[in-house]
Amino acid sequence: MDNIIEKIRSIGIIPVVSIDDADRAEGLAQALIDGGIPCAEVTFRTEQGAEALRRIAKAFPDVLLGAGTVLSIEQAETALKSGAKFAVSPGFNSKIVSYCQKIGLPIYPGCSNPTDMEAALEMGLSTVKFFPAEQSGGVPFLKAVSAPYSNLTFIPTGGINENNLKAYLGFKKIVACGGSWMVPPKLISEGRFEEIREKCQIAIKQMLGFRLCHIGINAESQKNALEAANLFKLIFGFDVDQGARSSFVSSEIEIMHQPYLGKYGHIAIETSSIIRAIRYLKSKGVEFNQETSKEKSIYLRDEIAGFAVHLLEK
Repeated sequence: MDNIIEKIRSIGIIPVVSIDDADRAEGLAQALIDGGIPCAEVTFRTEQGAEALRRIAKAFPDVLLGAGTVLSIEQAETALKSGAKFAVSPGFNSKIVSYCQKIGLPIYPGCSNPTDMEAALEMGLSTVKFFPAEQSGGVPFLKAVSAPYSNLTFIPTGGINENNLKAYLGFKKIVACGGSWMVPPKLISEGRFEEIREKCQIAIKQMLGFRLCHIGINAESQKNALEAANLFKLIFGFDVDQGARSSFVSSEIEIMHQPYLGKYGHIAIETSSIIRAIRYLKSKGVEFNQETSKEKSIYLRDEIAGFAVHLLEK
């Protein structure tokens, strides 16, 4: 079960799908994969939900597939038989939770208050759905309630969209966010999968927040590095912060005291989540230099125009 939640965490976004026509299932799944989000919570709100689950599970076994709106033991059993790797319910039902635990299907029940959260902890759960997220107090509520329930993590769903996604994912107690803004039922029913792919890519861009952090320059020695740093200070008035291995000019230029990775130096790209950035970039064929892996940074394997490139979580 922990493996599932770590996969969910690495993806960061769970598209919540309501589908009326199972014939659209494969096309939808391909659009999610191409958009960078190989995950879906297919809800049982429609009669075609279970069949859509089955088709996606068969055609795309690598998609992290969940069943949503699980309201009965029968639906939980159907979810498992249809290929779901996890189940989600809008509220907390101890009978459904107990049955899912019995059959080995990870479940994330909806909890919107301390009573539900304590009931979830009592049953050994460590992650729950927070629903409806915005209507229940959003990020401020979760920050307040996480103090007494420090071991509990959340998957908020309800009212989350491209405008508040970053605010939610910025709170470390949040594993991922669920939402349907990337997969509107109208686009699914009309087979407008290119638009769904584009919406997924926009969501990924907002979630990862890639931006240039700083540029590193390889100097031949500490003396040369300090001379270069002082020239920037003399000409432009930039502040210089001398460290043990490098000197920073302002916060955008790092001059190495001796040559490091990269023919000319390195470029640091900031991201809001190193694990999500690695997962996404690997899906695009990017390879990493594992020898440089740290908790919040890692270098790409290949240089770009003579510069080593590394991700840096901020």
